[in-house]
Amino acid sequence: MGGHHGEPYKVPHPSIYKVANVPQLVEVKEALGRQGLSDPWLRNEAWRYEKKAFGTHRSRLNAFLFRGLGVGFCAFLATIAVEYGLGIGKGQGGHGHGHDDKGHH
Repeated sequence: MGGHHGEPYKVPHPSIYKVANVPQLVEVKEALGRQGLSDPWLRNEAWRYEKKAFGTHRSRLNAFLFRGLGVGFCAFLATIAVEYGLGIGKGQGGHGHGHDDKGHH
């Protein structure tokens, strides 16, 4: 049971990510250099800026916020259609409790 079907995920070699290819990280490196500091692990953040593989920050945010919106809206419409078709929810406005509008208990 289970198992992988198809190619397993291939982890890219770390040498493909370079600080020099990411303007934001170059700025960080230069700012640290002005203070006499360096970050040997800065290259580890370069993957986050790879637009081909991971998209832009905006595209990732849109995917996070709106993923499943279409399916959810269709399910909402189906629920409303079923309730309307079966008569569920009709006449439940007002107070409920089985009383008429004349106030008799």
